[in-house]
Amino acid sequence: MQQNVKAKFESYPENVRAHLLDLRQLIMAVAADENLGDVEESLKWGQPSYRTKDGSPLRIDWKPKVPEEYAMYFNCSTRLVDTFRELHRDELQFQENREITFNLGENLPEQAVRQCISIALKYHKVKHLPLLGA
Repeated sequence: MQQNVKAKFESYPENVRAHLLDLRQLIMAVAADENLGDVEESLKWGQPSYRTKDGSPLRIDWKPKVPEEYAMYFNCSTRLVDTFRELHRDELQFQENREITFNLGENLPEQAVRQCISIALKYHKVKHLPLLGA
């Protein structure tokens, strides 16, 4: 983990940091499990950002203005969030066409989130497919 990304994680409150590190680990696990190649980890717009060669970047963050939630952000000019909404409207909470929000007090719906991460990390290979190949 790059020093600036590590510093960002260390800046979060401890309970938030644990959730975001779990989400980071899930991103890395999906990429490894599906042989999606190296994951580029950096800070974009002050948020931890993850991208593979064939993927669309996704970011994770927590904001003090909404202390009970953390989120995963996607490029709003893609079909990603609209597709995720179609696939997981009963399991996930969405904000417009750019983010999935999670409640700190609830378990992460891992299977649904895993599928969203997978699609984002290979977006440029599946963007022409119905439901992005889901």
